[in-house]
Amino acid sequence: MPKILPATGGDVVEVILADHRWFEEALRELRDVESDRAAVLADLATVLIAHAEAEETKVYPALQRKNAIDAEEVEHSEHEHDEGNDALLDLMEVEDTASEEFSEKLHELSEALTHHLDEEERDVLNPARTDVSDETRHTLGGVFADERARLIGSGCGDIKNVRKLVKKAHAG
Repeated sequence: MPKILPATGGDVVEVILADHRWFEEALRELRDVESDRAAVLADLATVLIAHAEAEETKVYPALQRKNAIDAEEVEHSEHEHDEGNDALLDLMEVEDTASEEFSEKLHELSEALTHHLDEEERDVLNPARTDVSDETRHTLGGVFADERARLIGSGCGDIKNVRKLVKKAHAG
């Protein structure tokens, strides 16, 4: 089972990509009927929520200020985070991890998450590589890692918090 990676800073692009690869590994673990699906899902929920919230509060605004991404890209990425949170909550609410329903909801989460990772790597991280200085990316990597760690420590992946985030997103 992939253990929660401590984000230690460095280039924000590389820190985010490390989480993306971790998400892919966690999804593979969740597909395995012999894995501890409940434990993997709990870790995935924690890292996914912390990652998205840290991006929205620390990374996207900084990249927008540097003109690496525009408001439309920020809005699109935040919308995809909301869609991922919906799919995550649907999966978390399935009681039987060995059920067909769990497999179906896992597929929906996997589709939403994979789509988002692909778009973010192309449309957010590539401009960050080319339009933002190394120094700024390293500073931002530390800020992102600190916020991610704070959120993980707060228990952000708890189902009650995920429900609250989903409700907030649906309220507009």
